[in-house]
Amino acid sequence: MDKGWSDKLKEVKALLSKEATFREGVDKLIAFREEMFAQITQIVMNYPAEAFCRAPFAGADGYHSKTLGYSIWHIFRIEDIVAHEMIAEDEQVFFGRNFREAIRSPIATTGNELAGDEIVEFSRRLDIGALYRYAGEVMASTNRILSGLAYADLKRKFGEDTQARLVASGCVSEDEKAFWLIGYWCGKDVRGLIGMPFSRHWIMHIEAMRRIKNRLCREARKGVDPVAYCGLSCNHCFLGEWCGSCRTAYNACSFATLSPDGQCPNAKCCGEKGIDGCYECDGLEACEKGFYIPSNDGAGAAKAQSLYIRKHGKKAFLKALDRFHEQYDFEKRPEILGQDAAEGLKRLERV
Repeated sequence: MDKGWSDKLKEVKALLSKEATFREGVDKLIAFREEMFAQITQIVMNYPAEAFCRAPFAGADGYHSKTLGYSIWHIFRIEDIVAHEMIAEDEQVFFGRNFREAIRSPIATTGNELAGDEIVEFSRRLDIGALYRYAGEVMASTNRILSGLAYADLKRKFGEDTQARLVASGCVSEDEKAFWLIGYWCGKDVRGLIGMPFSRHWIMHIEAMRRIKNRLCREARKGVDPVAYCGLSCNHCFLGEWCGSCRTAYNACSFATLSPDGQCPNAKCCGEKGIDGCYECDGLEACEKGFYIPSNDGAGAAKAQSLYIRKHGKKAFLKALDRFHEQYDFEKRPEILGQDAAEGLKRLERV
């Protein structure tokens, strides 16, 4: 488990355990959930549709054996069911807002009954945009439920009437791989449900999603030119686990994610001009697009690297960066190359 997330979960559990700190615990849990949801947002906003139905770890033992699409579905169908059928005893978001039709899901269950190719085929049918909107509304509704809880509510238990309600909802498959969930949930009190599924369940599946997208990005970059359009190197980039390169459909570089259309201005401009990269452009020295925008602290360093490629070529550039990283920490590259591109070029030539 991610150590930072593990520590936050421990803190939340400790705060919730005492009446004096209960409200603070709820607030921190909600903030923690929003932090984790931001990772789902990054994935949904930055990867192509094909990414959500691929299972790069198919057959493995673990949550990472699923797909990105299935993972989002599973997290939030379980949360929707537990939050509304059990705690609030009201209508699920899924049915109240007609999300089944929008998401195009063939099922209304948690998906536990699916395996292997069934998960892939199920994921392929989903409208990921609608699924993401559903996930956001489920999170928001659960957060409201959590905010309305009192410390005394934590000890509330669930009996046969709740089990009957869950069975009647039809949201848990009668398949043995899924039906056990009803007994598992009803064996917990509200405090237990806050731990699973409202927090720990998220952590396990979002961490699995990170493993999936990391593998997809690595696969996307195989055989692809590692030099980005702007002149930076994917082989030497801190976004290596998130980005599959601006030369692929898995582009999640910083300026792509900041751009309204999801395209890095440098990559877009190079495409329009029909050039391999900014290093082939006559206007490079004066360019202020994308990575070269003056407000970017690393603008000079980025441009210096493109100037190096123009002068010495990509092969020499990649070797120079290897030497650079042997001498300095990665984080110091913009600092050492500085804000003046011409001077940065000279410094890069000296490594």
